[in-house]
Amino acid sequence: MSYVELSVLSSMKHSFLIPAFGRSPYLESCLSSLVTQTAKSQVVVCTSTPFDGIEAICQRFSARLHVHGPNRGIGADWNAALGTADTELVTLTHQDDIYLPDFSACMMATARRKPMSAMLFSDADEIDSSGRVIPRHRNTIVKRLMVGTAFVGRTTIRSVAARKLLLGFGNPIICPAVTINLTRAGAFRFREDLRTNMDWVAWLDLAERGAITRVPEVLMQHRAHDQSETAKCLSNGARSEEDRMIFERMWPRPLASMLAHLYQRAYAGYLK
Repeated sequence: MSYVELSVLSSMKHSFLIPAFGRSPYLESCLSSLVTQTAKSQVVVCTSTPFDGIEAICQRFSARLHVHGPNRGIGADWNAALGTADTELVTLTHQDDIYLPDFSACMMATARRKPMSAMLFSDADEIDSSGRVIPRHRNTIVKRLMVGTAFVGRTTIRSVAARKLLLGFGNPIICPAVTINLTRAGAFRFREDLRTNMDWVAWLDLAERGAITRVPEVLMQHRAHDQSETAKCLSNGARSEEDRMIFERMWPRPLASMLAHLYQRAYAGYLK
């Protein structure tokens, strides 16, 4: 590795990019958690659906506001947010979520130790609409088991076999817990034709550009509520169609169909 490359790695900076949609009652709580990080990161609120008062909210939390348009869906919103990045490390931050104080510091430190990583992710708790941590349920336990199996005895994976263990039976990685290393990801973009599995496809694509690194500590809280896009896609069937498409990318069609069916059943209790 050259001196120039080492200099870039040693000075890696991080941004929280918030692809905000509409007026979330949780946006200010999210921003508050970002400005109290132990390591300073840039904060950008990127939206195609601005509302009266959003500029004042961003100013209060020293966040940069970027308005784009027209609204063309989640994938386009996420890519517009990526387009605002001027740091090597970026976290696509969901406006409903909370980040614990050491998230940014841990991600930057880990990325400097693991420079071949295209993406890094932490563990996360789920919280309800009131902010209370939801006790671990079956889906959460299964996701943690999938992650633990793929990373057994290590914190970084690169091989095809390990990637299939991690991502071949479902998506156990919580999207807003991921930090992307743009020095490895290159011209990476999210797919804009999907409604709910843009992140799962993205992890598969990023895994082909570099290693995946796990930070096992719980560093953020992901809010689960019945108005989330995940909940809407589960209720209208969009999720099952996209699940099947991804399984068929990785497995022969008969096995892919079986996995898609099992995955759908696993999520049957999500809205209950």
